[in-house]
Amino acid sequence: MTESLRNAAGSLLVVGLGGKELTAMERAWLKLIRPAGIILYRRNIADVKQTRSMLSEAVSFCCPHSPTFVDVEGGTVNRLNLALAPIPSAQSVATAMLRTVKRSLARQHGELVARAVGAFGFNTSLAPMVDLALPDSAEVLGTRCPAAAPADVIDYARGFFAGLKSGGVVGCGKHFPGLGGGTLDTHVETPAIGRNWDKMWNEDLVPYRQLHSEMPIIMMNHAAYPNTPGKKLPASVSRFWIGEILRRRIGYRGIILSDDLEMGGILKFMPIHEAAVAAIRTGSDLVEICHHPEPILLAYEALVAEAEHSAAFRKILLERARRTAKLCARTFPAKMPAALSEKNFEALRARILQFNETIETIVPLVPDGVPAKPPTLVESA
Repeated sequence: MTESLRNAAGSLLVVGLGGKELTAMERAWLKLIRPAGIILYRRNIADVKQTRSMLSEAVSFCCPHSPTFVDVEGGTVNRLNLALAPIPSAQSVATAMLRTVKRSLARQHGELVARAVGAFGFNTSLAPMVDLALPDSAEVLGTRCPAAAPADVIDYARGFFAGLKSGGVVGCGKHFPGLGGGTLDTHVETPAIGRNWDKMWNEDLVPYRQLHSEMPIIMMNHAAYPNTPGKKLPASVSRFWIGEILRRRIGYRGIILSDDLEMGGILKFMPIHEAAVAAIRTGSDLVEICHHPEPILLAYEALVAEAEHSAAFRKILLERARRTAKLCARTFPAKMPAALSEKNFEALRARILQFNETIETIVPLVPDGVPAKPPTLVESA
């Protein structure tokens, strides 16, 4: 039984690595926990050959049909920009769509992201964001949010998801139930977002309500919503947000992924071993721990220990592991995306740079890369 619990615990973790090649210590703990998948950051990525080699070795220690995650939204969040090329932000593309009425721009954005992600060997991009571009979060989220109006967010996200899918790459809607009303960064703090239930349901949650069947993965955030029935619990460990709203009321049947459990938004609320157990108990299918081996091992051992001492949690852990394995087999390809020839890689770089020029012609940027006039509710109407 202990062995099956250990297998189940590992199969619900998505883990990060330290550098640009696996260390002997990383090989040891990867072999021990056999995680669900791998997430890489800019610190792990030098070039295509190195990244594909590292991913291939890391995935050999993972469960079958493992997700290989990278954050490529465009704009300020693009882990591949130094090794390939900058890609426009979601807000720039969505603004260009508003100004030209060219919905195809979002699909082109998604297609280019898919080509970039696949070239480096990843099968999943943790994008698009569907948080609303509200004034409260402008300083925190910047150009990552597509637009302020839910309908404009939906138009952009639908096209982006279609573009990813056409390139054989899995997308992720985030950050449920919405960070648009937050003034604090969940990487550091636990925002208490003051929007009430009616605003959340009729505005922030509309993209999820309309697009949930097109979202293979939905990521939970670490914000709290004290003016809703979710109260002061971070959404990532809330039965209300995960079970009652996302699963039951919205009817989502895909993979629920918790944002990185090393983020201050959850660690200011509870230690990581408690957070890992709470995330699984309240309904997440996979949890990310992205940076250091110590919290990965703490979370892994906490899941096993809780299952050994609680028959109720043992049932949850084993059932969640079985369900998640089926979802992963249905969602993620068995093989790494095919490598591009040097000629095709350079052609991709040229296409991305041309797309940048197209967007910047429509939406001139100020020096920090922010659209000169971000979309507003008035402009989006």
